Amino acid sequence: MQIIDGKKLAREIKEELRQKTAEMVAAGHRPPHLAAVLVGNDGASQTYVNSKVKSCERIGFRSTLIRRDEDLSEAELLEIVDQLNRDDEVDGFIVQLPLPAHINEDRITMAIDPRKDVDGFHPANIGKMTLGMEAFLPATPYGIITMLERYGIRTSGLNCTVVGRSNIVGRPMSILMSRNAEPGNATTTLCHSRTRDLREECRRADILIVALGRPEFITADYVKEGAIVIDVGIHRVPDAESEKGYVIKGDVKFDEVAPKCSYITPVPGGVGAMTVTALLMNTFDAAQKRIEK
Repeated sequence: MQIIDGKKLAREIKEELRQKTAEMVAAGHRPPHLAAVLVGNDGASQTYVNSKVKSCERIGFRSTLIRRDEDLSEAELLEIVDQLNRDDEVDGFIVQLPLPAHINEDRITMAIDPRKDVDGFHPANIGKMTLGMEAFLPATPYGIITMLERYGIRTSGLNCTVVGRSNIVGRPMSILMSRNAEPGNATTTLCHSRTRDLREECRRADILIVALGRPEFITADYVKEGAIVIDVGIHRVPDAESEKGYVIKGDVKFDEVAPKCSYITPVPGGVGAMTVTALLMNTFDAAQKRIEK
């Protein structure tokens, strides 16, 4: 069993991006610039956005954080999006989700210029991804594909089961694993809450990608010997013995499942570490397109 160390891989890729950014600046170009819009005071969102800002600073990117109170109107947020679309000094930007209930998330996503949509959520980018065209990939699936590629895990011809059908992870992941590429070329099954005999579907998988949103749901009897298991879940589980009062768990019961695997991602230190890195990779690509143009 080999651990897929997302934290270590993220450090390596960020160092590569730092060097490429230094070369970009030395050639007379400005560095990549990522902007983030944060509405409200959601704790997890604040932590995630702060991580993005710090990562930008470490590798030489410019970063801008636009913070607004929860009572920001949808019209005001659309105006911020429009300003970022028109700002030639910004290569890419994200509007951190979730948004307050009175704001239509789909309307905001549709308003983002696809050329600056480094989160990869705009229908134009999703459509291009589906057709195998060049596009910004959603950050978490992009991070997973990068992990498989960097670890030399060949996926062609394997059975891949994706558990969870969210638009952010599950659906795009199933498309990427079935595309005519490497990683890809897998025979892919997408499972969800209505799937009959989920355990048996999982047990058929050579590659099991779990983005279910239920802590430690996948136990050893869901996994066949030698499987590659990618755990996307991340949960704070109460633990009286922990200093923080909680421990971080994934969707997979790691201690029970790991001995059966050929490769497995830990939680924390696996997929989550690569999600921010994938966002930075998209932003660098956006900056390169700006220079080429």
